Formats: sequence, C-alpha cells, structure tokens
Amino acid sequence: MKIAIAADHAGLPLKTPVAARLRALGHEVLDLGAHQEDPDDDYPDFARYVAQAIQHGQADRGVLVCGSGVGASVAANKHRGIRAAVCHDAYSAAQGVEHDDMNVLCIGGRIIGQSLAETLVTQFVNANFSGEERHKRRLEKVLAIEASD
Repeated sequence: MKIAIAADHAGLPLKTPVAARLRALGHEVLDLGAHQEDPDDDYPDFARYVAQAIQHGQADRGVLVCGSGVGASVAANKHRGIRAAVCHDAYSAAQGVEHDDMNVLCIGGRIIGQSLAETLVTQFVNANFSGEERHKRRLEKVLAIEASD
C-alpha cells in the first residue's frame, strides 16, 4: 500500500519513526514534509498535501502528525473524499478503517510517544473496511452529506 505522510513542526519528531515503521511493514511511503524544523509552518498545508495525494491516486491512505492531531484532522476533512480522524488508541485506529472507511490517520506528536504511534499506524494499515451492510449504509450517508455541500 502507498501511504502519504506529513507533519508540521510539532509532529516532525514523530514523523520519521512512523515512516520507518510503515516501511518496515512493507508499505511505500510518500513523505510530503516537513523536512526541517520551521515553527512558522502550518498544519493545513500538510493536510492538503496528504489529501491531494490520496485524491490524485498517488497514495491509498495517509498519516498526518501535528501537535494534537486535531488541527490536521479538521483540515484534512475539508477535502472531498477524505475521512480523517484523530486516534490515540489502537482500537480506534483499526475500527475507524473497518467501520468508517477512514483513509487518514491523525496523531498528536505532543500527545503520544513513538511506541504508541508505531502501534497505531500498524493497526491503521492492517485494517480493511468491513463492507458490512450497516457500515456501507452509514458510509453512503456520509458521502451524501459530502456531495451536498
């Protein structure tokens, strides 16, 4: 699977080990920055990079790291076709994909450590949308909301 990853200055320290974990799991990683510390960079820019990579077929899923994960999630969800969520527990990282077809995992570099981040991305990439009727029905409703805006 191709995974786009990006982080602002607050998420930068966690981005490298997360990307390494994804590669160790056999995934291709598209690193969209940041590549150096810049306290003036902004998480919406990195959310846009990841969202566009998914929209244009350059990546199957994405991982965003900012200070809390919240800003990146809010920004990513403004893009058509993106279903991003902040997950700081293993259950949600997998269940978000299995039930909600989440395609962007957002994590907080100031909230969690490397070990948990590696666990979360492992759960995220190992999960697949269940396709169960109730989950498909709910996803169709979410997509209808998106299409109406």
